[in-house]
Amino acid sequence: MVFEYMDHDLLGLSRMRFTVPQIKCYMRQLLMGLHYCHVNQVLHRDIKSSNLLIDNKGNLKLADFDLARTFSNDHNCHLTNHVVTLWYRPPELLLGSTKYGPAVDMWSVGCIFAELLDGKPIPAGTK
Repeated sequence: MVFEYMDHDLLGLSRMRFTVPQIKCYMRQLLMGLHYCHVNQVLHRDIKSSNLLIDNKGNLKLADFDLARTFSNDHNCHLTNHVVTLWYRPPELLLGSTKYGPAVDMWSVGCIFAELLDGKPIPAGTK
């Protein structure tokens, strides 16, 4: 997959404090992109600030689809639980679940939202 040049990633901009309108704009774009993925039955499985690319005009794009996978709505297939960067990994994956769906991406989106509001990763820990 090839994208046009993007000036920043969200992690690189994390030193900045975003205004509420900026946060709303970025979250809207993130949710719209993720909605498109989920409607087309694709799980990203690695939503994190370094995988959100932003240009100087404020356009946000999802990147790094190396852990992405198609899914079915019946959740009968087993998927690996060693996905999603640890700080953004939902509890069900931490507890070993192999049956999951779009909720794993949404947990990561919630972590990103909290990170934007607070100015630092919420579940900050060590690897």
